[in-house]
Amino acid sequence: MIGTLINVGAVLIGSAVGTTAGSRLPGGLQQRVLAGLGLITLVIGVDNALEWSHTDPLYVLGGVLVGGLVGEAIGIERRLGGLGDRVQRAVSGGGQSRVSEGFVTASLLFCVGPLTVLGSIEDGLTGDYTQLATKSALDGFAAVALAATLGWGVALSAVSVLVVQGAITLGAGAFDDVLVGETLSALTSTGGILIIGISLKLMDLKDVKVGNFLPALLVTPAIVGIANALAG
Repeated sequence: MIGTLINVGAVLIGSAVGTTAGSRLPGGLQQRVLAGLGLITLVIGVDNALEWSHTDPLYVLGGVLVGGLVGEAIGIERRLGGLGDRVQRAVSGGGQSRVSEGFVTASLLFCVGPLTVLGSIEDGLTGDYTQLATKSALDGFAAVALAATLGWGVALSAVSVLVVQGAITLGAGAFDDVLVGETLSALTSTGGILIIGISLKLMDLKDVKVGNFLPALLVTPAIVGIANALAG
């Protein structure tokens, strides 16, 4: 768990620095920072999405479509937005906020990807947290940039990092047999597609309700598992 705790600390410190610095940035500069983040996020998303070349793209397609339908039916994006507004009112006494946007955006960026899975498994099985330490440095700098424009909601993603990476680390023996091969590729690709959705939102090109697609991160591995079971 040491690697995960380092990662959580990096996100919190980066968020604190970014939130403090962001309040001093002119509005126009904040928008340019946000656009730059969108471009970088797009590259990360495309890189992850191309992992579907190592699996059947239909798994990813099915996971995103079914996951999106489930999320839409549940109204995840709407619920997250309402939760963010309630937190904002409780803390500052009123007004609309970008708390939920900062939380969802940072959570996906920090919790979806090979380093999250492989680093957590390695930490759990061997105690070697080198990969997670590297990820922590990357996430820390990303948190600074995100929090400078999206605010302190980015800091809440530290909870997501703790829960997701902590669960994988503690259950490393089980996940080591499941999140491998095409299952990991399909999951990474699905996450990449969601990250592309975030990039479009950051660049103000399309208001993609990324939160409604979060169930895809569970549906896609399930589809791969079912398909392999039927084929086996």
